[in-house]
Amino acid sequence: MVAEWRWIRADLLARRAQVALTVLAVAGIVAALVTAATLLEEGTNPWRGLFTRGHGAHVWIHTKDAPDVAELRGLTGVTEIAGPYVSAPATLAAGGRKVPVALQEAPAVPPKVATPLMTEGRWLDPADPGGVVVERSFATATGLRPGSAFTVTGLDGATHALFVKGVAESGDQGFYPDWAPGLAWTLRQTLSTVEPAPGRSENVTGLRLADPEDTNLVVQRSVTVLAGQVQRVATWREVRASMELDNRLLGLLLALFGAAGLVGAALALANATGGRVLGQLRDLATLKSLGFTPRQVSAMLLAEHGLLGLLGILIGLAAGHVITAATLRVPPSPGQLAAIGLGTILIVLVAVLLPAWRGGRTAPIPAAPAVPPHGRLSRLARLALLVRLPPALVLGTRDAFTRRTPAVLTSAGLAVPMMMITIGLGCWATLDDFTANPAKVGQAAALSVRPGDLGAGEARLRAMADPAVLAAYPGVELDALVPWQTRTVRTRALGSSTAPYPFHVIEGRMFRERGEAVAGQGLLDLLSIRIGDRVRLTVGGTPLIVHIVGRVIEPEQDGEVLSFGIDTLAAKDAVPPHFYALVLKDGADAREVRARLLGSDRGLEVTQTVNPADRLAVIRVIIVALVVVLALIGLTTLLTASALGLRDHRRDLAVLQAMGLTPRQVMATLVTGTGILAVLGVLSGAAAGALLSRALIDWEGHGSGVGAGIGRAPTPATLAAAVLIAVGACLLVALIPARRAARARVPVTAG
Repeated sequence: MVAEWRWIRADLLARRAQVALTVLAVAGIVAALVTAATLLEEGTNPWRGLFTRGHGAHVWIHTKDAPDVAELRGLTGVTEIAGPYVSAPATLAAGGRKVPVALQEAPAVPPKVATPLMTEGRWLDPADPGGVVVERSFATATGLRPGSAFTVTGLDGATHALFVKGVAESGDQGFYPDWAPGLAWTLRQTLSTVEPAPGRSENVTGLRLADPEDTNLVVQRSVTVLAGQVQRVATWREVRASMELDNRLLGLLLALFGAAGLVGAALALANATGGRVLGQLRDLATLKSLGFTPRQVSAMLLAEHGLLGLLGILIGLAAGHVITAATLRVPPSPGQLAAIGLGTILIVLVAVLLPAWRGGRTAPIPAAPAVPPHGRLSRLARLALLVRLPPALVLGTRDAFTRRTPAVLTSAGLAVPMMMITIGLGCWATLDDFTANPAKVGQAAALSVRPGDLGAGEARLRAMADPAVLAAYPGVELDALVPWQTRTVRTRALGSSTAPYPFHVIEGRMFRERGEAVAGQGLLDLLSIRIGDRVRLTVGGTPLIVHIVGRVIEPEQDGEVLSFGIDTLAAKDAVPPHFYALVLKDGADAREVRARLLGSDRGLEVTQTVNPADRLAVIRVIIVALVVVLALIGLTTLLTASALGLRDHRRDLAVLQAMGLTPRQVMATLVTGTGILAVLGVLSGAAAGALLSRALIDWEGHGSGVGAGIGRAPTPATLAAAVLIAVGACLLVALIPARRAARARVPVTAG
């Protein structure tokens, strides 16, 4: 046993650079997988953890008047009730900003169901009637902290001074601003002061269920029992989806890169192990002649390369733990680390098992020559002869496919990383397209203006007075009950049927008449409908039947948004408009226009549209990091191929030198043999990535509800530059050992 470990140690020390690259490649892939798994789980776990600790309600029902709690409690499947609580809209002013907020009644003692989880400060106290508890994401967005003073304006225009008594988290409402308006809990007496008129408030009641899968059935029964009182319904599924969207996209991207990188790493390890076996035939034969059994030799090779994989896995797990704990503030679970570690070591062992088994079958003949196999010339070598290439290039072309299996593994080991790099460039190009053409993702309007203290008509006139504003489209956003009354979706009335907002229609056409609408992919999937179908909704208690005439790219609300002209709504819901979407002239700077509109004499509330590319900007950092890891995998594969080529042709080097070939010609022969495999791998990987990138991005867009049609392949110039850089790097890596070998004096009798 001691002899085996000494041999392993000596072999590892003899090829330190290759060992380091192999370990780093495996470590990088494992770190990416750990980060991906944590992001994917974190997409759900924030809601799950908050919901569990806060004993949340599975269904929230919004009604105009207080419902009959006894009837709701008597519904099959309902175990506990939260509320009913009075909720009233208001406008919060803090730090020079005015944002809508929902003030929700809460008892002086934290409730047992749907309990807000305090993170800072203290809970409500009747001794401090001006104190409120603000939901954490809303507090972060508005810069509020315990002790911060602010004012709220009720619907009657009266202002009231309040202060933040505490900050709390909740699993019953999504994160702000994806879930708006912001939420603040307050005592009933404070709420009555801000909104004294009962007709301008609503009641919210939470239902906790015995089985969350019965949500739709319970909602149907609740709507039936309440007999038309329901204005809208929110369920735990909507809250979970709103919390997981962005992390899910990042996690899936990392998982895709990590899985493909793991395949590339397995190919690199298999190639490296096979190359070492071929390079150590004499040593292995000597070990066999000394009494080592085939099983011992195979186990020794398996242990050597398995140790490299294990070391890379341990480093990757540690790096992944540090990265996730530092950036996400949520370390991966032990189960995740164990699953990724065991799965990766299994793949590593499978990758090196066959070469190790072949090494164990080495004949026990110490003097066995290490001559490369001979056979027919490849078609590429014949073509090189036919076109009368220089002898050095012809010899190199012949050498490229002397060993078919290592040649295939080398090309595949470079093709997989190059394919994923090309897909990453496609993701980058898609983000660039989002930035350059926001109208394609439903964001033709760069600014949104709310009247604030002004009337809607006056707000429009003041907005249009700015020379950079091209058009102002009146808009209203309302929640609507979907068919069967099981949940609510977002409806957006924007523009009119005769002058519609410039949505980018991917399928079908734009609405042109009252009653026509366009929808996001998420809504089509949710309702199981297609373009051309009619849908019945309930908006503000009024039935509304719309004809779906087109599909648009919809990045908000998981694509579960229905858009139509404002004249499609009933007058009570459409007048006055809630806001105006401002489309600016080409070249106008949205920040400068916003600054002008926010002048002290304007009295407007202006917000700038957030481009999806801004929310997903971290993807660019991830792509760069993963490209580095994938490049390490390709470099490991290439070094193995170069080492194997030099080993196979040591005898040829002496012959070529004796024939009069210059060191430069010998070097060209060696580089050509490795370079052809590299070029084939890079070109095939780039071609596959270019074909797959757009389809994969559209597939993810469809699955996330945004919709297909957003994917962009890398531009020809970018793809050509990537291929040239990759091929150049491969040739440079192959050139270094070839140059050293070509200048060395090799005896003719060298074996």
